Amino acid sequence: MMDPAAMFQYERKVKTVEELCKLIGPRPRARKVIMCHGVFDIVHPGHVRHLIYAKSKGDVLVVSVTADEHIAKGNVRPYVPETLRAINLAAFEMVDYVIIDRDPTPLANLRQIQPDYYAKGYEYVAGSLHPKTQEELRVLESYGGEVLFTPGDIVYSSSRLIDQSPPDIASDKLLVLMKGEGLTFDDLRDAAVKLSGIRVHVVGDTIVDSYTQCSMIGGVAKTPTMSVRFESKQDFTGGAAVVAKHLRAAGGDVVFSTVLGDDALKDQVLEDLAAHGIRCLPIVDPTRPTTSKNAIVVAGYRLLKIDTLDNRSVSEKVLKQLTLQVSGTAADAVVYSDFRHGIFDRHTIPDLVAAIPRNAFRAADSQVASRWGNILEFKGFDLITPNEREARAVHARALQDAHAEARRPRHDHVPRSPARRRPQLLQPRQLRGARGGPRGGRRRAPRLRHAGHGGDRQRGRGGDPRLRGGRHRMRGRRQRPGDPGGRARQDPSDGTLRSLQLSGRAAHR
Repeated sequence: MMDPAAMFQYERKVKTVEELCKLIGPRPRARKVIMCHGVFDIVHPGHVRHLIYAKSKGDVLVVSVTADEHIAKGNVRPYVPETLRAINLAAFEMVDYVIIDRDPTPLANLRQIQPDYYAKGYEYVAGSLHPKTQEELRVLESYGGEVLFTPGDIVYSSSRLIDQSPPDIASDKLLVLMKGEGLTFDDLRDAAVKLSGIRVHVVGDTIVDSYTQCSMIGGVAKTPTMSVRFESKQDFTGGAAVVAKHLRAAGGDVVFSTVLGDDALKDQVLEDLAAHGIRCLPIVDPTRPTTSKNAIVVAGYRLLKIDTLDNRSVSEKVLKQLTLQVSGTAADAVVYSDFRHGIFDRHTIPDLVAAIPRNAFRAADSQVASRWGNILEFKGFDLITPNEREARAVHARALQDAHAEARRPRHDHVPRSPARRRPQLLQPRQLRGARGGPRGGRRRAPRLRHAGHGGDRQRGRGGDPRLRGGRHRMRGRRQRPGDPGGRARQDPSDGTLRSLQLSGRAAHR
């Protein structure tokens, strides 16, 4: 792993827009400023030549990178998070300053920075100008700036390079996360040591993931049917059971509550969990199968996936058993892990939250929060996101709310209106009666707003079908800030990720 000091030494070149404007000063300047803008997910030779050419046309080269939340090129893009992309560019000698653009387009930064030149790639001038480029050109012309198009003698594609050979930057991402949270490796080691013996109760959906290895025989001539030969099959206990296994491997004393079918896979799951030292409290529902997902693999490629599942919400009987297990099991921490197969929805979440012991540390993955409503308004839990895109969306939303709050003018003699107060932490008693829950009446549910998941938006995808309703209204007035469906401002300390704090905070109890 790279030395953190060596990695972050170039961070001194990464500036905010305000800091940059103070450094370069207003126009007219003695030193010409040229600016480039892009994603720069994987910096390839085409990018390098673009930057070298730009530097040759000015005295100060400023590179603007698009923030993570505005990149939607694919499920795994950007591959490199914004902090690492900025540091990568800052490490180049020809680059003087780097900024991270929080807007979807560079127009606002162009107006504020007012570079003398704005460098674009050759592909943007091939044929007619793109409408977005025309907007940038109008901003530059408004104060006397110019657009330069760099030669397109070498063309590469970041997406193609990532698809061919994804770079291994897991260690770099970890360093960035640790730096952002103010953690060191000593902190991680101490937390791991203190986790030993901590009582953790995990509740969630179990999935048996199977991989059926086959070899291709051929096809049927009269119909588009492929013929494969069975070679072998491997079964893995997955879903929330993996969360339980990880916590047990870290030294925790783990209890796992889940719903299984009355079939052969149930016995396989129980044997596997017992072998890992996990005490399982299975609730056997004979009306539904144990969830399994079988991938048919040929020569390393997934040919077909066959799922055996029932995504309807668990029955009242099963819900009562789950809540009794949660309230009756002594635990230092309770972790709710949702894989969209019936345990968690707006009908069940209030009772499951209310059942958590009073002094237990609470953690949930973001899918649990998104099923309740807006992910940033699910209070009282540390959120663990299942994917990087959702993590970046949560973090970016919290930053935007914090910046908006900081810019809002304050007047001591004018009281803050209820709609602008910070929301209070949502307690179990509040959860049970809020927003059309099991005791909240027949109000229509809000439209889900969260990143990375289709969730309950589509019919047949599981969960409570009432989630397809329109926006929730309360007798024609706005909701209270304490209501999880309201639009009160978000405290960034509640929205940022705490995935590394589970072991540390639970250990100090």
